[in-house]
Amino acid sequence: MDEQSVAVITGGTGDIGLAIARHLAPTHLNIFLLDLDPDKSSQSISNLPREIQEKIITVQCDVTDPSALSQAAKTILSFKGASLKTLVNNAGGTKIASLHEMSPLTWQKEISLNLNAAYFCFDAFAEAFKQSTEPCKSVINISSVNGILGTFGNPAYSTAKAGLIQFTRTIAAEYGRYGIRANVVAPGTVMTSAWKEKIESNPGVFEDLKKWYPLGRLLEVDEVAGAVAFLASEQAKGVNGVCLPVDGGLTAGMPPVARSFGTLDYEGLRASQIYARPL
Repeated sequence: MDEQSVAVITGGTGDIGLAIARHLAPTHLNIFLLDLDPDKSSQSISNLPREIQEKIITVQCDVTDPSALSQAAKTILSFKGASLKTLVNNAGGTKIASLHEMSPLTWQKEISLNLNAAYFCFDAFAEAFKQSTEPCKSVINISSVNGILGTFGNPAYSTAKAGLIQFTRTIAAEYGRYGIRANVVAPGTVMTSAWKEKIESNPGVFEDLKKWYPLGRLLEVDEVAGAVAFLASEQAKGVNGVCLPVDGGLTAGMPPVARSFGTLDYEGLRASQIYARPL
């Protein structure tokens, strides 16, 4: 490991972001976590092993603001000897389940967070990536199965996540010449603390949902983080422009179910309770 190798993770202080940080820590000297409210997970960070805590640096940043990202990049790259190795665009989420509930303003907000932010962040670090001498440089964008399947609901989120997959392929095609790989991890429903709170208020909320997953269960944050760590590793040096679903087989078995169901069959189980990450 290059002693100056750094990773940058947006949405870094959420459950998935922290899990990614843990999995990347063995191969990076510092892990920079970008978040709008980085102090909200100070307790979670303090529960990590000390050797990982010592590598984590939180940076307050609105990832939907290009100027804020540009300033964050300057701050990170000003660290002595910082050499960019891995960028993970993990920030995202949704509140709006249907087009009926959507407004032009909420559409713009969700597209901005789930798609534009990834471009803004990559743009802020692109030159540093090109100049980095790291032998294994990687951009990993966190999409969703919503970006793969033609499901009901979460229209802006699903549109953005589909666009994120294509944006990643564009990076792979244009920046491969600089030794920069770009790949996507597309999770299904992940058991974050937000979902656990839903279970406490409604213990049966996921029982029907689990039946849609061939593995018969939802995903854990470490399963998503493990996929990210693999794509960032030397073992994946030939992997570029790939979308890797981490979904328990959902995308393998779900499409026939979606085609056979009518809209009314989904009442009571909103799409925002199926795949999408809640805000």
